[in-house]
Amino acid sequence: MLIDWFTVGAQTLNFLILVWLMKRFLYQPILHAIDAREKRIAAELADADAKKAEAQKEREEFRRKNDEFDQQRAALLSKATDEAKAERQRLLDEARKAADTASSQRQETLKNDALNLHQALSRRTQQEVFAIARKTLSDLATTSLEERFGDVLTRRLRTMDGPTKAGLAEALKTAADPALVRSAFDLPAEQRTTIRNALNETFAADIRVRFETKPDLVCGIELTTNGQKLAWSIADYLALLEKGVGELLQEKDKPEAKAEPKPDQPKAILNGA
Repeated sequence: MLIDWFTVGAQTLNFLILVWLMKRFLYQPILHAIDAREKRIAAELADADAKKAEAQKEREEFRRKNDEFDQQRAALLSKATDEAKAERQRLLDEARKAADTASSQRQETLKNDALNLHQALSRRTQQEVFAIARKTLSDLATTSLEERFGDVLTRRLRTMDGPTKAGLAEALKTAADPALVRSAFDLPAEQRTTIRNALNETFAADIRVRFETKPDLVCGIELTTNGQKLAWSIADYLALLEKGVGELLQEKDKPEAKAEPKPDQPKAILNGA
């Protein structure tokens, strides 16, 4: 069989032309299209990765801010709770203090009321007792009660002990004002003269004397000068009597009362001048 080389060459040429044409107009566009698609897909993937990374970043930022918000909320809640507790404690303390103050004031008021009542009763009792005592002494005495006051002061001046006399003498010597004699009642002129003479004789000097009436002495007389005082008053005896009565009431309030003094051994409550 003979080979037609022209035909073979023509077919080969046709094949080469076909391959070139296919490569030129078919494979190249397809390859370009594939490359373009791969690039587009790569770009889209890169964009997706970027967006994913951005989303992840935003999510982390949101989580961080959410955590910060939770911490701030917890801190604010804790602070508000502490402040509420502190305010509650402050209000409780103020209320307790106000209640204590009110209670103290109420107790002080009750105490003052009781003290005022006690003082009023004591003054009224003293007035009644002193009125009766004065009437009784006036009826029994050969001289008036005022004269007896002067006699008592005169006797006290002449029977003073050494230290008392020395202190009173120094006070009279350094006093700028006259010696003051106060009595519950007006002293007669004779008694005033007797007191002046007793002072002059006791201290061997001319003593200036001023007399005043002081009703609250309640049956008493006193000599004062430059901080020194020589006094006698029924109030002194009443104080001893009140003390004795108070002790007696306290003993009576005890569950087991002490034995009372025997009749032949009485307690001495009042001491005479």
